[in-house]
Amino acid sequence: MSLYYAENALLPDGWADDVLIETDGAGDIVAVTSGAAADSAERLAGPALPGMPNLHSHAFQRGMAGLAERAGAGDEDFWSWRGVMYRFVERLSPEHIEAIAAQLYVEMLKQGYTAVGEFHYVHHAPDGTPYDDPAELSHRVIAAARRAGIGITHLPVLYTAAGFDGAAPEGAQRRFAGTADRILALVEALRKTAGQDPQIRIGVAPHSLRAAPAADLAAVVAGVRADDEMAPVHIHVAEQEREVAACLAATGARPVEWLLNHAPVDGRWCVIHATHMSDAEVRALAASDAVAGLCPTTEANLGDGLFSLGPYLDAGGRFGIGSDSHITVDAAAELRLLEYGQRLALKSRAVVRDTGRPSVGAALVRLALAGGSQALGRQVGAIAPGHRADLIVLDPDHPALLGRTGDTLLDAWIFAAASPAVRDVLVGGRWVVLDGRHPDETAILGAYRDAIEAAGA
Repeated sequence: MSLYYAENALLPDGWADDVLIETDGAGDIVAVTSGAAADSAERLAGPALPGMPNLHSHAFQRGMAGLAERAGAGDEDFWSWRGVMYRFVERLSPEHIEAIAAQLYVEMLKQGYTAVGEFHYVHHAPDGTPYDDPAELSHRVIAAARRAGIGITHLPVLYTAAGFDGAAPEGAQRRFAGTADRILALVEALRKTAGQDPQIRIGVAPHSLRAAPAADLAAVVAGVRADDEMAPVHIHVAEQEREVAACLAATGARPVEWLLNHAPVDGRWCVIHATHMSDAEVRALAASDAVAGLCPTTEANLGDGLFSLGPYLDAGGRFGIGSDSHITVDAAAELRLLEYGQRLALKSRAVVRDTGRPSVGAALVRLALAGGSQALGRQVGAIAPGHRADLIVLDPDHPALLGRTGDTLLDAWIFAAASPAVRDVLVGGRWVVLDGRHPDETAILGAYRDAIEAAGA
């Protein structure tokens, strides 16, 4: 058992003073008491709030951040960026992938994320040959998460086709390719390896409607649910207008419309991006109880467009945030850009609102914590009994936070703290960042440097 004392902490019903947080040996919170005396508890160095879930990650892409910012002869868009990504992924060995993931996860922790949803689609060697252990690269990513100390929901990706025409994956896509049966075997192997580790959750991710034809999509969802009916299911949908047009041509329906009409979408699903939806799709997605996985910095970097956030929230929709391609790895930055994008589009302020609480920062944090936790299928995102002891401590001496308390502190963290404001990070009852430093960051950075140099990135 461990005891922590926070002068101020963000609890499910709002801020509280003199909070005593009791955790057990497994890393779960067993009791939270406000108005308590510190006594022998460990005093936290600043205001405490739940760690933020990062619901969408392609870890290896952290190694190529900044490599696709070149203007070509034609229009630059998602599809030209994808070509750069394909060339990069062909150069990565298992050791490179593990080193990049470990560095990324340390960066996530230092910026306020305590759990990650790893949408993992690199399964094979560069020529498409499976490794002797088909789960080799999944094991590498999970090992990186364990070393860094971040909680992980690992989501092996089903990638069967190169497009709506059913063409076989080719080129770099051969590293991604797999049948529903192979992905289900991979899921089974990972569940056995993870055992009862509370820091690891296994789900599945049909890559997209263009890459996971209807029969394969149905088979992998049914298969993963056969042994775990609450298993998370994540899928990319309607990120690009070209994808919407291709889906309409192939199926006669828009992507979100097709998905909701043909798959058992419910609160266990996370629909990534959903950038381009009709008004009817917005309402239907909100009604499904699924979580919209929004990745503002990546969506901005790729020129995807803006999610219909206002109408979606008005309809009762749920969302979480992810850093996706990791062009930026910062929880506050994702929330800030999410709100700012809406302000620019609508020419209005304070778009994300919370009934009875005027703070935009508090609304962004509360909604992203709830949606992200739901999407990862883990009891995180709240300082409350029964949840993992995942929390971050903000730096009370950060210039942007001086004199700020309560929800105003969250406003300042998200909208005014240009430099890192996270001081300490606790994950599963274990300190993984203290005074802004991770205990293994020097060695992890060294391995990352070697990987980048070896990959020629």
